[in-house]
Amino acid sequence: MWANESVFYQIYPLGFCGAPFENDGNLVSRIKKVEDWIPHIQKLGANAIYFSPVFESDTHGYNTRDYTKIDCRLGTNEDFKEVVDKLHAAGIKVVLDGVFNHVGRGFWAFQDVLKNRWDSPYKDWFHISFDGNSNYNDGLWYEGWEGNFDLVKLNLRNEEVIQHILSCVKGWIDEFDIDGLRLDVAYCLDHDFIRRLRAHCDGLKQDFFLLGELLHGDYNVFVNDGMLHSATNYMCYKGLYSSFNCMNMFEIIHSLLQQFGPEEWTRYKGKHFLSFVDNHDVTRVASILTNKNHLPLIYALAFGMPGIPCVYYGSEWGAEGRKEEGDPSLRLSYEKPEWNELTDWISKLAEAKKHSEALNYGGFRSVVLTNHQCIFERRSEHERVLVAINASDQPYTAHFDAGCGTAQDLITGQPHDFGGGSELPPYSAAFWKMEH
Repeated sequence: MWANESVFYQIYPLGFCGAPFENDGNLVSRIKKVEDWIPHIQKLGANAIYFSPVFESDTHGYNTRDYTKIDCRLGTNEDFKEVVDKLHAAGIKVVLDGVFNHVGRGFWAFQDVLKNRWDSPYKDWFHISFDGNSNYNDGLWYEGWEGNFDLVKLNLRNEEVIQHILSCVKGWIDEFDIDGLRLDVAYCLDHDFIRRLRAHCDGLKQDFFLLGELLHGDYNVFVNDGMLHSATNYMCYKGLYSSFNCMNMFEIIHSLLQQFGPEEWTRYKGKHFLSFVDNHDVTRVASILTNKNHLPLIYALAFGMPGIPCVYYGSEWGAEGRKEEGDPSLRLSYEKPEWNELTDWISKLAEAKKHSEALNYGGFRSVVLTNHQCIFERRSEHERVLVAINASDQPYTAHFDAGCGTAQDLITGQPHDFGGGSELPPYSAAFWKMEH
């Protein structure tokens, strides 16, 4: 699967393009702004892009009105096809947000129910009771996602709903030639629906990638041969930043050992989850780390651990934004991309990751672990890489049996000699590819 060797770049299009929050009905071709960023995305080393919602919606994209139409605030279907074609020409795969658990109140079938009630042919598309009422005073009750009545839950056991969604996905592949889907709130989706979607997509396009938004629980329930290929690794999300803020590397390494370690009982050996330090739903990493010197290091950890790294637009140069200030503060429009030391560093990590068999497919074994330092091994059939991180403001000399005398740092290209101990400078990270 191509995704296993990829570095993702996430764009939240409505925010990225500076669209108004409310759908004003005005057609403006804002999505073409992405084309201007393609050189930046390439230089960063990302070879796949994940677009948060692009289809017609009430406000933020996750309250869909029409699965067949690009949001008028972003442009036309033709505009988006042009963007995807140019991304493909640049060697960048395209994954879209599939929001199938719920729709917006403006969704055409729900509007028909509000108008025609019992006589609507779409009344069974939703979980509706004509005996109750919603907080919109519709004179009917319906299930909203987590009690949010602006997000109308779809009945994914209804064959007409399933067929509508499957036909729309086919339309996206036929019209835009997309390469995969990220399923919003996948943990809420009917399991049989996910199986139907997987079989459908497998039959439409080879190596079509299905990524699920999963938070807690056993990811194997959803990520398996009949359902999803991958999931968002929220289990490691807090551990990534907390290990630095608490200066306790045991936290993240413990999580990674549970997920990918060498023991028989390891949960997810051989799986490739999406690794991230922030996204459109959480505080940006530059605002959450208490020590800015840790910013390059947390990216080194995210790119060095098992998984598929994803960078959220703006965060590659250290943009800030806090969740408590509201979602729009996390989804800003930047006039043009910036490039600084952090961006340069991430681009080096991306190149190392994409071209390393061990970083793409290797197992996970902890070699050295202290509160402030960690060294772990990624070993595949033909390659061995040690990921070394020193989060301290002091140099650290690690003594361990490397199994060979020298290595090359995949980030800097510099040689490394293990003789007499390996010195890690303050606030440093290295990807040592072992030489015999």
